[in-house]
Amino acid sequence: MTIDKSLRVKKGVSRSRNVLTRVERIEKLKSMDKWAEGESPFDLPKVRVNKIVLKKKKKAKEEGDAAAAPAKGAAKAAPAKK
Repeated sequence: MTIDKSLRVKKGVSRSRNVLTRVERIEKLKSMDKWAEGESPFDLPKVRVNKIVLKKKKKAKEEGDAAAAPAKGAAKAAPAKK
């Protein structure tokens, strides 16, 4: 049997998660110097999750690149057909 496309996992979660695991929260607190060894891992303070926003590519630039690529390939393929 095959797995439905909606259930497949390609590279994990592609969007940012809202909740960090306890280990991730402790690592982030250590990097901010708010965690000392020996403290209780329970009742941790809140840690802000920074969302990464990627800029969208311009369509005109992609269309120009796509149009130029087949033209180069077509010139090379034409002599081979003779």
